[in-house]
Amino acid sequence: MKEWEGFRVLDATICKEYEAWLELWREWPDQEPFGHPSYPGLFAQQNDNVVCAAWRSNKGGVIFPLIKRPLGIEPWVRLDNRADLTSPYGYGGAFFWGVVDEKSYWNAFEAWAKKAGVVTCFLRLSLWPEQILEPPRGIETISLNIAINLKPGLEAVWRGYKHKVRKNVNRALRDGLKTEIDYNGDKLSEFLEVYYRTMQRRKAEERYFFQESFFHNLCVSMPECFVFLHTLAKGRVVSSELVLVSKFYVYSFLGGTLEQWFESRPNDLLKHRIVEWAYNQGKAAFVLGGGYKENDGIFNYKRGFAPQGTIPFRVCKMILDETGYSELIETRRNYEERKGIYWLPANNYFPAYRS
Repeated sequence: MKEWEGFRVLDATICKEYEAWLELWREWPDQEPFGHPSYPGLFAQQNDNVVCAAWRSNKGGVIFPLIKRPLGIEPWVRLDNRADLTSPYGYGGAFFWGVVDEKSYWNAFEAWAKKAGVVTCFLRLSLWPEQILEPPRGIETISLNIAINLKPGLEAVWRGYKHKVRKNVNRALRDGLKTEIDYNGDKLSEFLEVYYRTMQRRKAEERYFFQESFFHNLCVSMPECFVFLHTLAKGRVVSSELVLVSKFYVYSFLGGTLEQWFESRPNDLLKHRIVEWAYNQGKAAFVLGGGYKENDGIFNYKRGFAPQGTIPFRVCKMILDETGYSELIETRRNYEERKGIYWLPANNYFPAYRS
């Protein structure tokens, strides 16, 4: 008999519950980094609560990582005990394995959410539908991601690149660029220089400028879930990527390239080396992600590595309290009107009251 069974909500800030979550994660055959108990906390704000809506039995389990955000701290709400839920940046959902009674799980989840005053739940879903329990409602496909299927072998993957990508990899090699695998984050300072300069060049939103402590905490608390790969020119890191690692997949997470080295194509070589490393580790696919907008330059660059590798990226916009949701939209509208602002939620923004 396991120590506990059935539905349980684990709080990552409570040591014993963190350990129970970590133990459950280690029982999971896939061990996705997005389900690790330390992962959501990397993105939680000061007043947020990191929880896992878990299920456990002798036949299977569920890990559903969530950030619970209190609404009462918002200036337009005030002294309200309600909250909403979101999955952290990346790919999430109610991850499961084995045999799980899906209906019983979602009934238990919604009963807990109602008791906890949860109004909405926004999820970025795993690219692999077989990994997750499908949410009962609110699923939308919003874009495409690119993943390189590694199962056919390295030669087939190389032939599958667009001609331009193969040409760029060879250009980088001719220019004498080298690559290096960094399992411990030993070159974190050099990675950060490349990453921050890339974010500045792209005029990225402030939320993408993660502090050094973010990366340090990831390396310390999730040592089995990451690897850095660097491209070096004359001994200097000129392109770098932090890759997240699960039992079967690797994910391009954060990285960048120094602009003055663009002509030598260091990032093409870096991506190719990640492919080789992942294949040699026995992984099934390398997920490159998507772009900021449909068919933008970033998306088309990634598609060059796997022209047939598009996968739907889905989200879930679940309203758990319809009355509360309407009330919050009206409360926000009234608050803005008192300030002389005509407020309407942006199209497709969810939850609308946070628009």
